Amino acid sequence: MDLGFMWDTFLTLLTGLPLTLELAVTSVVAGSALALAISLLAVTGGEIGRTVTRGYVFVFRGSPLLVQMFLIYYGLGQFRHGLQDLGVWGFFREPYWCAVLALTLNTAAYCSEIFRGGLLAVSAQEIEAARACGMSGILLFRRIILPIAIRHALPAYGNEIILMIKATALASVITIMEVTGLAGKLIADSFRAFEIFIVAGAIYLAIIFIVTRMLMAVDFWLSPHVRMRLQS
Repeated sequence: MDLGFMWDTFLTLLTGLPLTLELAVTSVVAGSALALAISLLAVTGGEIGRTVTRGYVFVFRGSPLLVQMFLIYYGLGQFRHGLQDLGVWGFFREPYWCAVLALTLNTAAYCSEIFRGGLLAVSAQEIEAARACGMSGILLFRRIILPIAIRHALPAYGNEIILMIKATALASVITIMEVTGLAGKLIADSFRAFEIFIVAGAIYLAIIFIVTRMLMAVDFWLSPHVRMRLQS
């Protein structure tokens, strides 16, 4: 392996890192907000809410993310005139926003099930205890239900964040030059796939390592009983 070439490759791929992180952060934040709404609809929306959410989750979990990205970017382009009439063609003609939309809709399907499980994991005794203290409505949800649900959902949610970071690599197939897109361009120019993908993989490993440590810190912060045990 040529270490000099790998160093030059590393510097080149680093220029795509901000776009990779931007795709990941935007899709995770937007997907989490949508997932929370979907999970609340599934829990409190009755039979209609459960039917709608089950359909959404079935479609987006049951089909590959790559297919969803192709349908949004290439498929909707066939309806250009209709999208222009609706005033949204400016959004769908940009590969960046199509990638964000596909990633958001996909992660929302997975996260909604994670959040739904977290909400259902809050015991009735904890809710009744909070009501006995005078809490109700939004205050009860914000102070009791949501923190406990997040604590239960965090391990699975952390895995989904990691999967989303890696899934941003699929954005390269719709001409987005993030880390994987730049790696593909370098391979086309140099035909040195092995070294280039080693460098690209190392960059993703470094990102995942940092994110994993951050999630561990959040988990520790949300677990006061663990902190008290360590301090005693």
